[in-house]
Amino acid sequence: MSAQAQMRALLDQLMGTARDGDETRQRVKFTDERVCKSHLLNCCPHDILSGTRMDLGECAKTHDLALRADYEIASKERDLFFELDAVDHLESFIADCDRRTELAKKRLVETQDEISAEVAEKAETVHELNEEIGKLLAKAEQLGAEGNVDEAQKVLQEVEKVRSRKRDAEEEYRNSMPASSFQQQKLRVCEVCSAYLGLHDNDRRLADHFGGKLHLGFIQIREKLEALKKTVLEKQEKRNQDRLKRREEREKEEKMKKRTKSRSRERSREHRRSSSRDRRRRRSRSSSRERRRSSRSRSRDRERRRRHRSRSRSKGGRHSHEPSSRHKSSRDRDRSSRDRSRERSRKRGSSERRQDSRDQNGRTDSRRAEVRDRDL
Repeated sequence: MSAQAQMRALLDQLMGTARDGDETRQRVKFTDERVCKSHLLNCCPHDILSGTRMDLGECAKTHDLALRADYEIASKERDLFFELDAVDHLESFIADCDRRTELAKKRLVETQDEISAEVAEKAETVHELNEEIGKLLAKAEQLGAEGNVDEAQKVLQEVEKVRSRKRDAEEEYRNSMPASSFQQQKLRVCEVCSAYLGLHDNDRRLADHFGGKLHLGFIQIREKLEALKKTVLEKQEKRNQDRLKRREEREKEEKMKKRTKSRSRERSREHRRSSSRDRRRRRSRSSSRERRRSSRSRSRDRERRRRHRSRSRSKGGRHSHEPSSRHKSSRDRDRSSRDRSRERSRKRGSSERRQDSRDQNGRTDSRRAEVRDRDL
């Protein structure tokens, strides 16, 4: 890549698609399905493994540093959940690599001579020590490139210790099998990148493998996949919590609405009850007024009828006074005779009572005289 292309890519990465007003580049947005979401998250295997023994070539989707810059700017404002697409992409790639690793292991079992379990365990120990030496040498080289000389020296001292352990393990492995079989190269498949490793590889070969772009690229992809899974879980948990909060808020709002509706219903019912009570009161008042009016009218009618009867009687008495005078005179005579007889009987009774009182008085006087005579 020329210096001009590098400057252009750097500007795209820093400023996005709208850095120079190029409208043709803005037609494709970072949210488009044609854009590689793994590239936006800087974890596409096509970019990481480019130039290695397992170069995958050009990605089928669009790769653009300017679109990555647009995504980074937009992701600060809201969650776009592109991590889900990236996780699916990397999981499918890692699954393919693991299948290739298993096939390579089966192929080695078929091609290499069969050894006992004890010898296989000792060979596995040598392979593990080789892997540890290769990782430490790669780390020391990286620290030296960064300028951390003291740290690199400490790592090299650890390498020497592991080498002494490796020599002891190789001696045990050599003594456990014939010399002809020992000279035969024993291969092993790397669990990270599925590359073949030899039991008798020197330190330089091991350092080149474990510090190489292929092995480190696979480590980067696997670590990125684990980080994305963790991020997805955290975002999903946060999203679920937000949904629960929104659901609780909606439930609270619904409860408040139901309460307000119930209150309004109660108020309307109370209003209807009060209005019905008022109507009944007005009806009872009107009915009582009607009854009073009807009773008054009946009493007035009775009074009118009574007056009418009294007037009619008075008129009838005047007309019947002359014919009944004879009967009236006879009745008067009878009454007068009865009154005279009663008067006579009263007079007789009074005279008799006076006579009796006189007789009593005489008797008492005679008794008093006798008493006086006795005393004398």
